[in-house]
Amino acid sequence: MLLGLDFDNTLISYDTLFHLVAVERGLIPVDLPAQKNCVRNYLRQQNQEDEWTSMQGEVYGNRITEAVSFPGVLPTLQKLTELGVPMCLVSHKTRTPYQGPSYDLHQAARNWLTQQGFFSPVGLNWGTGQVFFELTKQEKVNRIVELGCSHYVDDLPEILEMLPKTVQPILFAPTGEVSTPTDWYQFQSWMDLPQLIA
Repeated sequence: MLLGLDFDNTLISYDTLFHLVAVERGLIPVDLPAQKNCVRNYLRQQNQEDEWTSMQGEVYGNRITEAVSFPGVLPTLQKLTELGVPMCLVSHKTRTPYQGPSYDLHQAARNWLTQQGFFSPVGLNWGTGQVFFELTKQEKVNRIVELGCSHYVDDLPEILEMLPKTVQPILFAPTGEVSTPTDWYQFQSWMDLPQLIA
C-alpha cells in the first residue's frame, strides 16, 4: 500500500486566509462567508478577476504559513504513520504566481509542511523525497502512477477521474457528500480516512 495525498484544499485550507486578505485589501464585505469560493465568486461578480489572481499569489506564496490544515489532518496522518501506512504527497502547483511577485510556490508549500511538523522527527518524520510538486495535472497523475500509489486522496473529482484502475480514488468532500462513481471512496472528515483504507 502507498497512500498518495493532494495538498491544496485537501491538507491545507485557505478559506479564512483568502477572506482575511480580501478584507485587508478592502475588496469584500467583512460579513461575506469566510470561504475561498465565496470570496472568488464575489470578486468575479465585481469584475475583480485580476485582484483574485493577485490574491492567489500572495496567499499561496508569501502568506501560506498563515493558512491552517483541515481539522483532523495531522492527528489522522500521525495515526496512519503509527499504523505503518506509507504515504507521499503529490500536488499540481505552478512554480510561480500568474501575476504579482514571483514567489516560489513550491518552496512556500514546503515551508508550510515544515511548519506543520511533516519533516520533524517529533512530528510525522517524513523525508523530503515523499513530497512532489508537479507543473501540470498530467504530470501529477504520471507521478502518482510512477510512485505506485495504491490509494490517492484529492478534493478534485477531475483528478481522480484521470487515475488508472490500479489506484483507488478517494474524494475529500469537506462540504458534504458529492455524487461519484460507485467504486470511489469518499470522506468529509479526516478522522474517517483510516477506516476507509484499513
